[in-house]
Amino acid sequence: LRSCSPGRARRTNASRHACLVARFGDIYAQERLDAEAVLKTYISDTEMAQRIIYIAAVESFHAAKMAYRKLKIHVRETLSPGHSGPESLEDTVLDYIVHHEDLYDVQGSVNEVICSMNINPKISFPPEIDFIVISTLIRELCRVAFSMQTLIPPLDIAVGTDGELFSETKYHRSFDSDFTAALVVYHVWPALMENDIVIVKGEAVTKR
Repeated sequence: LRSCSPGRARRTNASRHACLVARFGDIYAQERLDAEAVLKTYISDTEMAQRIIYIAAVESFHAAKMAYRKLKIHVRETLSPGHSGPESLEDTVLDYIVHHEDLYDVQGSVNEVICSMNINPKISFPPEIDFIVISTLIRELCRVAFSMQTLIPPLDIAVGTDGELFSETKYHRSFDSDFTAALVVYHVWPALMENDIVIVKGEAVTKR
């Protein structure tokens, strides 16, 4: 394990927060659309392509959060015997992870996401094609989700359910929605949350 400067995580929290929120928006605007274009070369159903991308986002956050927890335990166990302050052990662990985010096995998370998607009953894909075709999107989502766990407080996404009541505070309606419908048919993109408060709206489709 390498050394790092203490206090880094708290000192850089605001700037990292701003960068990660902006990056989440960039992924929505760019990599999401690129992935949708790739999927549409294999399937003609726009709804299924958008469902696949939404589930990829949800699974990416889940995999990245699990990887963060495991890495945090490992770093804590490694640093604990020699820790003497002045920062708390938790702060020292956080500083270390922020300074060495390259320790995150992002490819391992990508593989986990693809495995989870292969057995998800809500989405289907031609059996001869693998979800690896959207691995660029998955990789970027895993990276940003992992980094968001190092923030104080960490950021997360809201996981929606089909048929839930549409929330104006949580989602934008997709352009092809029925704007008078009250229920979400499916989700296009998750909302970004901080302490259960929406800081970036997601996107959902409402129809009667």
